[in-house]
Amino acid sequence: MGLDDKLKNTAEGLQGKAKEGTGDATGDRDLQAEGKTDQSKADLKQAGEKVKDAFKK
Repeated sequence: MGLDDKLKNTAEGLQGKAKEGTGDATGDRDLQAEGKTDQSKADLKQAGEKVKDAFKK
Protein backbone atom coordinates (compact mmCIF):
# COMPACT_ATOMS: atom_id res chain seq x y z
CA MET A 1 0.00 0.00 0.00
CA GLY A 2 2.81 2.43 0.80
CA LEU A 3 4.52 2.10 -2.56
CA ASP A 4 1.23 2.50 -4.39
CA ASP A 5 0.52 5.74 -2.49
CA LYS A 6 4.01 7.05 -3.20
CA LEU A 7 3.55 6.42 -6.92
CA LYS A 8 0.18 8.19 -6.91
CA ASN A 9 1.71 11.17 -5.11
CA THR A 10 4.56 11.34 -7.60
CA ALA A 11 2.10 11.21 -10.49
CA GLU A 12 0.04 13.99 -8.90
CA GLY A 13 3.19 16.11 -8.57
CA LEU A 14 4.07 15.54 -12.21
CA GLN A 15 0.55 16.52 -13.27
CA GLY A 16 0.95 19.69 -11.27
CA LYS A 17 4.21 20.48 -13.01
CA ALA A 18 2.55 19.94 -16.38
CA LYS A 19 -0.33 22.24 -15.46
CA GLU A 20 2.10 24.88 -14.24
CA GLY A 21 4.14 24.60 -17.44
CA THR A 22 1.04 24.88 -19.59
CA GLY A 23 -0.06 27.90 -17.59
CA ASP A 24 3.36 29.49 -18.11
CA ALA A 25 3.27 28.84 -21.84
CA THR A 26 -0.24 30.16 -22.34
CA GLY A 27 -0.13 32.97 -19.80
CA ASP A 28 -2.98 31.38 -17.82
CA ARG A 29 -2.28 32.39 -14.22
CA ASP A 30 -5.15 30.30 -12.85
CA LEU A 31 -3.79 27.13 -14.41
CA GLN A 32 -0.32 28.03 -13.21
CA ALA A 33 -1.59 28.44 -9.63
CA GLU A 34 -3.57 25.21 -9.85
CA GLY A 35 -0.42 23.37 -10.90
CA LYS A 36 1.54 24.78 -7.98
CA THR A 37 -1.26 23.79 -5.61
CA ASP A 38 -1.28 20.25 -6.97
CA GLN A 39 2.47 20.02 -6.47
CA SER A 40 2.19 21.26 -2.89
CA LYS A 41 -0.52 18.70 -2.11
CA ALA A 42 1.61 15.92 -3.55
CA ASP A 43 4.63 17.07 -1.52
CA LEU A 44 2.60 17.06 1.70
CA LYS A 45 1.22 13.62 0.99
CA GLN A 46 4.71 12.36 0.21
CA ALA A 47 5.99 13.78 3.51
CA GLY A 48 3.18 11.95 5.31
CA GLU A 49 4.24 8.70 3.67
CA LYS A 50 7.82 9.25 4.83
CA VAL A 51 6.61 9.80 8.40
CA LYS A 52 4.59 6.56 8.24
CA ASP A 53 7.66 4.72 6.96
CA ALA A 54 9.79 6.13 9.78
CA PHE A 55 7.37 4.80 12.40
CA LYS A 56 7.20 1.39 10.76
CA LYS A 57 10.92 0.81 11.29
